[in-house]
Amino acid sequence: MNFTFTEEQEELRRQVRRFLEEKSPTTEVRRLMETDEGYDKAVWEQLAGQLGLTALIIPEEYGGAGFGYVELTVVLEEMGAALLCAPFYSTVALATNALLLSGDEQAKKDLLPGIASGETIATLAYTEDSGRWDIDGVQLAATNGPNGWTLNGSKMFVVDGNLASLIIVAARTPRGVSLFAVNGDADGLTRTRLTTMDMTRKQSRLEFAGTSARLLGEDGAAEEVISKTLDRAAIALAAEQVGGAQKCLDMAVEYAKNRIQFGRPIGSFQAIKHKCADMLMEVESARSAAYYGGWALDDDSDEVPVVASLAKSYCSEAYFHAAAENIQIHGGIGFTWEHDAHLYFKRAKTSELLLGDPSYHRELLATRIGI
Repeated sequence: MNFTFTEEQEELRRQVRRFLEEKSPTTEVRRLMETDEGYDKAVWEQLAGQLGLTALIIPEEYGGAGFGYVELTVVLEEMGAALLCAPFYSTVALATNALLLSGDEQAKKDLLPGIASGETIATLAYTEDSGRWDIDGVQLAATNGPNGWTLNGSKMFVVDGNLASLIIVAARTPRGVSLFAVNGDADGLTRTRLTTMDMTRKQSRLEFAGTSARLLGEDGAAEEVISKTLDRAAIALAAEQVGGAQKCLDMAVEYAKNRIQFGRPIGSFQAIKHKCADMLMEVESARSAAYYGGWALDDDSDEVPVVASLAKSYCSEAYFHAAAENIQIHGGIGFTWEHDAHLYFKRAKTSELLLGDPSYHRELLATRIGI
């Protein structure tokens, strides 16, 4: 296993960073997070069409670019640093992985090309009112009748649920948990945008009332597919968290260098030095965990389930701590609405809970290694 990035991967990072510096400054983040859509359609078209990022992990046979998860890790790290307001994570890390793992060849041929081109915004609807991330939390009912499958029930905390034209839904049939594809404009589907702490990542409640759905793969055979999808999504989210944590560290160090108190930069005080040193150690450790997850996925390693929970739990805590310490180092100004520090703090907190909090993943990790 090669633990260094290739020149092509580094060039991908540079291109994405330049694009985000131009298209996702914090002024634009603040503008978009106040809108109902939460993203800029023109920027999304550029991101998908010119950079080809939505096609990144989709095989070429389905209209994709055929790259791997190391490249996706690079991209998501930069997006996390820029707090990109766009339905990229929901479309690529959640929905695309669910489709790729579904085993439904016809569905992949039908649905993946639209995602690759950027025409289709997609998401995964998994959690319900209980907020549980384990498979027993899936209670939404799917029924097979004369006119095909229909869904009845609700889903909560669906990332970009209001935007998605394609929704991959986990539902329970008499044979077990299955995955279904639902059109965003399907009859019987009601979408309600939720008021959340992190306004840069929209979430919704979806209600299904006799909503027509397309079965993906085999009926009752989705438990393993969902588990693998969530592991891949956890590693992807960890990479995004690393980008955010690094940005918090950079903001804190820059302020500590420039803020003068008692005639000297506050970065010269031991208490501030220790905070910055601790942040650096945690950010670098989180980066190692997220990168290892990307390489493990590309190598199809047996370690993926373990690495996924390890990366998600550690990167969640590292990001939240870095965001909190960034505010502390900035002092009073860091608490104000005008300062960007609170944007990262709120993203860090919601990312910590998305896909399960650190305690959940540590327990899952213990189970997976046989403790």
